Amino acid sequence: MIKPKKSLGQNFLVDNEVLEKIINTTDIEKKNILEIGPGTGNLTSAILKKKPKKLIVIEKDDYLAKNLENNFNDQITIINDDILNINENSLFKENVTVFGNLPYNISTEILNKWIINLKDNFWFDCLILMFQKEVADRIIANFNTSNYGRLSIICNWKLNIKKICDVKPQSFLPKPKIDSTLLYFYPKKEFIKIRNPKNLEKITRIFFNQRRKMLKKPYNQLFNGNSKILKKLNINLSLRPQNLNFDTYYKLASEYENLRD
Repeated sequence: MIKPKKSLGQNFLVDNEVLEKIINTTDIEKKNILEIGPGTGNLTSAILKKKPKKLIVIEKDDYLAKNLENNFNDQITIINDDILNINENSLFKENVTVFGNLPYNISTEILNKWIINLKDNFWFDCLILMFQKEVADRIIANFNTSNYGRLSIICNWKLNIKKICDVKPQSFLPKPKIDSTLLYFYPKKEFIKIRNPKNLEKITRIFFNQRRKMLKKPYNQLFNGNSKILKKLNINLSLRPQNLNFDTYYKLASEYENLRD
């Protein structure tokens, strides 16, 4: 029997009902598929039944990668490496559908990497990803709510996000102590242009560093009290970071870049 490794954040999905819900989120027949963290291959098997064009899986665990090789032979292509080391753009010549029961300990790091490195031509059609529920709640949070923050703003910049369902601990082996949530991400056709996404990271980091404080101090730190931008974006500095909507942060990042041209 395969024992999950706590150090790699492994929780294997074993609930057939949930597996069906995942693969029925979008049509994958004759599509290129990328699966992150296939583990024991339960989702892999379900994907193959849908007859994809090609299936690449990325599995960091050496033992699990070997086990997948033995079980699936030439049905799949296995990359035995850390997803954080992979250049996704190099895997396929066409867009790909991504499935992932992401390791909980690095799930936000993976998602942040993908979004920050996104070019205007997306390398994926959609992402169907499992997160801890509390992380998913932050991803889909709207402004003026307690969960709204850096993760919400960065994730919603170029992507539409839909919640598919919550998943109970008993759907996994071993059972995690918390609920999980399945999210569906797909590209926006229009979004505010930011030349260097790291500027959006910087803006949100400084504003949310003290999320309960008023906007005046972080704004002055970034914009040296520039009143023209305040007026243009209709920002009240007595508000708090969570009171500014998504587009205001994207416009702030764009204005920040314009000041440095």
